[in-house]
Amino acid sequence: MSQPVPTVRHVFVYGTLRRGEQRDINRLQPAPVQRGWARVPGVLYDLGAYPGLRLGGQGSVLGEVYEVSADLERQLDAIEEVWPQPNGEYLKREVLVRLEARSFEGGREIVCVLYEIAPGRATGKPLIASGDWVQYRAGNSA
Repeated sequence: MSQPVPTVRHVFVYGTLRRGEQRDINRLQPAPVQRGWARVPGVLYDLGAYPGLRLGGQGSVLGEVYEVSADLERQLDAIEEVWPQPNGEYLKREVLVRLEARSFEGGREIVCVLYEIAPGRATGKPLIASGDWVQYRAGNSA
């Protein structure tokens, strides 16, 4: 009996799952494959220990794009608490992103999963104008 061929999935990470951050996706198994960097239209909020992205608007949010296995995607769903028991903080979305020129496949468009903060969860929270969590956090820890 043959095994089903896994479907290639991609994820856009913009906060604590970014390289070198608290929950660095690269420390998870099976290991993801980084495909590059991208920006999505949206607004980034400081929720304390982590950020929250709301899609849409005039701004853009910087993130890293990774190819992930189904097993790793399930782990990410559990980390963001959208599965198996959703807590309502994050919503799992699929968005089309264009890899930045500095990426190996710059200009390529990829459908990515991302975790958007639920409406109302970012109300009254500080805005991260740069859209870059790592840069913002580094500037606030100095």
